[in-house]
Amino acid sequence: MSDGIGDQDALARQFEEHRPHLRAVAYRMLGSLSEAEDAVQEAWLRLSRSDADAVRNLGGWLTTVVGRVCLDMLRSRGARREEALHDQEGRVRVPDPVLSGPDGIDPEQEILLTDSVGIALMVVLDTLSPAERLAFVLHDMFAVPFDEISEVLDRTPAGTRQLASRARRRVQDATPAADTDPARRREIVDAFLAAARGGDFEALVALLDPEIVARSDGGALRPSLLRRGAAEVASQAITFARFAEAAHPVLVNGSPGALELAADGTPMTVLAFTVRGGLITALDILVDPERLAALDLGGVLGR
Repeated sequence: MSDGIGDQDALARQFEEHRPHLRAVAYRMLGSLSEAEDAVQEAWLRLSRSDADAVRNLGGWLTTVVGRVCLDMLRSRGARREEALHDQEGRVRVPDPVLSGPDGIDPEQEILLTDSVGIALMVVLDTLSPAERLAFVLHDMFAVPFDEISEVLDRTPAGTRQLASRARRRVQDATPAADTDPARRREIVDAFLAAARGGDFEALVALLDPEIVARSDGGALRPSLLRRGAAEVASQAITFARFAEAAHPVLVNGSPGALELAADGTPMTVLAFTVRGGLITALDILVDPERLAALDLGGVLGR
């Protein structure tokens, strides 16, 4: 392809057709919406500097390029975190949530959230090494052949297959299937908020799995907390009755959750629930003001 302006415009249009898919790949790889956008933009820069005429499968080429960029970004974060609930500074880390109105996922978010990429799954993906995460995400979520993934990882296809298999076992062990009835999940979330508002400790405990884990990510500006067990989480929930009083129903990564807004409309808290067997098995709470300020609230709460 020549360097003419017209050719660049045509290439840009082709790239934009692939952008939603590339954002979905990068989000699963990084757990950060802003970093995902950076990775997609880097893929465009690499495409614009390449010999596009030599690319026979543009979608496949871009997918592996985004995978390579994300792999480098993950490695730059530092050594692998053996304790997935914390970042390198020891703070609790909750992946970026994708918010939608309570009545359904925004059409622009459908590709981003295909395969029910809930917060609980994103937390588990954070436990994987960069190479494991790439192999699992590209192969299991996007059906990229191992031959192509192995080139990105500089490993044999057999070694890449083993990485994906190991990652798959860890994901399956850590994220048993959640309840699929959205109406029932919303009932449980609403009951939790009502019990928190009323300070009803026994009602809260009845809604929580005995082994529940609650993570609260305050970033660098607010405290972060990790709580385990129904009694401890219920006690903590009662102290956050103010949040329950001001909570608005939303979908968090496609599942019933809650959003607290300040009087001026600034997001204050996002709460994601994982429900399995009729009980809440995980609570993931984002209170980091910097990341909350960057959330896209378009289409949420009728905006």
